[in-house]
Amino acid sequence: MATETSRGRGRIEDGGKRVRILFGGEWLADSRRVKLVWERPYYPTYYLPADDVRTDLLVATDETHHSASRGDAAVHTVKAGGREAVGAVSWYEVSEIEELNEHLRFEWDAMDAWFEEDEQVYVHPRDPYTRIDVLQSSRHVRVELDGVTLADSHQPRLLFETGLPTRYYLPKTDVRMDLLRPSDSHSQCPYKGEASYYDLVLDGETYDDFVWWYPTPHLESVGIAGYVSFYNEKVDLYVDGELEARPRSPFS
Repeated sequence: MATETSRGRGRIEDGGKRVRILFGGEWLADSRRVKLVWERPYYPTYYLPADDVRTDLLVATDETHHSASRGDAAVHTVKAGGREAVGAVSWYEVSEIEELNEHLRFEWDAMDAWFEEDEQVYVHPRDPYTRIDVLQSSRHVRVELDGVTLADSHQPRLLFETGLPTRYYLPKTDVRMDLLRPSDSHSQCPYKGEASYYDLVLDGETYDDFVWWYPTPHLESVGIAGYVSFYNEKVDLYVDGELEARPRSPFS
């Protein structure tokens, strides 16, 4: 990262990646000069210079988006390929933060696809300060709920992700799969890929989306492929015979 600016509760950095946005079959933006802006504590948002955006595909609305730190932005609708994303763009022609002058912010979910270099990225930009480590371990991990053992393994894979509790991924051969039912739910992570879920059925009660796994994770997380994990926040987790405290996290 070349520069860093702090203003109020936010942080701004120059991004080093080429970023492209696809919508309606058109490349809406293609930039090597993006800004990473931390509007929320957990991950950044991309701001792109107007010169790198197909502004001919934008239609101004009468709306204005106000930010206490960045000032007022003119709201635009994207129209391309016979489709439109209403109010999906905020254009800061003159920002309270000078380096964001003539920069545009796109609503992530309103676009068809985002690419960092030539790889599609999901959910939000990857945070340069978030790291994923997957380590093979011989720790003894036992998972219980209401006194029932759900998993018992001596071959877990531990996933360490910045800002989150350690996750214990266990081979299905060490898990009570007879208590699990496939769920229709899926979620995406920019670092790990798309997760699938199982419901837990225990003593006649169903716990929705209680267990997750990544059938085909991204390369940096390939070590957890096919392994399942339980929310530390919702089970009794014993590691080498010691009961772990249930952590507080966004998943509590």
